[in-house]
Amino acid sequence: MEEHLYNLTALGSKPGLERIGKLLISLGNPEANLKCVHVAGTNGKGSTSYIIANILQKAGYRVGRFTSPHIHSYRERFTINGATISSTELKSYLDKIEDLISQEFRDDAARPTEFEVLTAIAFRWFEDKEVDIVLLEVGMGGIYDSTNVVIPEVSVITSIGLDHTSFLGNNLAEIAYNKAGIIKRQIPIVVGDIPKEALEVIEKIALQNDAPIYMANKDILEVRDEDLSGYNLDINWGEDILENTLFTLLGTYQLDNLATALTVINLLIKQGYKVSLDNIRNGLGSTKMPGRLEVVSQNPLVVLDVCHNEEGARAVSNALLKLLPDKSRVMVCGIVDDKDAYSILKYLGQNTSKCIITRPEGRRGYNWDRLLPVWEELYPDILVTCEEDIKLAVKYALSQLNGKNYLLICGSFYIIDQARRLFTAT
Repeated sequence: MEEHLYNLTALGSKPGLERIGKLLISLGNPEANLKCVHVAGTNGKGSTSYIIANILQKAGYRVGRFTSPHIHSYRERFTINGATISSTELKSYLDKIEDLISQEFRDDAARPTEFEVLTAIAFRWFEDKEVDIVLLEVGMGGIYDSTNVVIPEVSVITSIGLDHTSFLGNNLAEIAYNKAGIIKRQIPIVVGDIPKEALEVIEKIALQNDAPIYMANKDILEVRDEDLSGYNLDINWGEDILENTLFTLLGTYQLDNLATALTVINLLIKQGYKVSLDNIRNGLGSTKMPGRLEVVSQNPLVVLDVCHNEEGARAVSNALLKLLPDKSRVMVCGIVDDKDAYSILKYLGQNTSKCIITRPEGRRGYNWDRLLPVWEELYPDILVTCEEDIKLAVKYALSQLNGKNYLLICGSFYIIDQARRLFTAT
């Protein structure tokens, strides 16, 4: 089943809503019966939707979440209250949709893409399971993304940065225009910390759609202290203050995501959802995101992160400098062929004593060693070596640790998939 889904990627990304629309009609338009929070953004979609979902789950709601990409298995993309879809269920839905495709899409060129098939499965499964609300993440962009067929309770744009430029545009304004395609008439839109030129585009489109816009306000968060277990926060919540609240996601950028998520929760409360202060506190204290500044070993210290674009690499590097200012790092890094290696690597050399370049699994890792000359140009004084096998790269990196440094494994989801298995039971 996993191999079959993986083979669908050969269809690539084909903009447009015609295929998903036709497929959903064949399924009885399950998306029309779902309440959703629709989340777009260059970075932060996963963390923001996870925070919202966790709080709503603590409040007693049955919460579906559709996300991408996955780390280990396609099943991770479909969850209800944190539990993934079973292999048997996923295969059953896939078989049903494949039968419909064979009947309705005679022309191979018009066949739905991998992400369109996955989106259809998500809508059908969530409707069948009678979830109360779905956290629905955009796959790429917004306007033509296959998730953009819903009328949500709230729309969200977490961040705007340069990524997928061959599809979304070559500057922030163009990318913002594409992502702002999720804005629906008179549906509130929550916006995270984004550059002015991108915000101006979003504000214009929101105005055209009479959609009230709400800016995430990080000023409601007061950091008491932070360490590798997370943040200890005071949260100003209207007339109340949630004192000494543990927030378990690491990195300053996660505070931006938290502010965005809490803005969404506040709007949902105004729409009639019942969420208490204890629900918020309990939700934030139990939020864990695999592959996002994830500590998978304490001794030696090993951190994983899927910083697979420029904005993500900058955020991770800054976060680690703040969390571990007195430690240098050995780094294992792999970046897929269609990503801008220079823009990513230029942030990752800070506090790095040695870099081991490795190959992301799959067809997108063919030119994995192109990182070598890029690293040598950026950091001629920092040792670098290449090891194609991920397991051997991690083994070698661990041998270079001495108690005064730590290991960062980062880059592609395909790297994190293999490396994470070495440290966890997943």
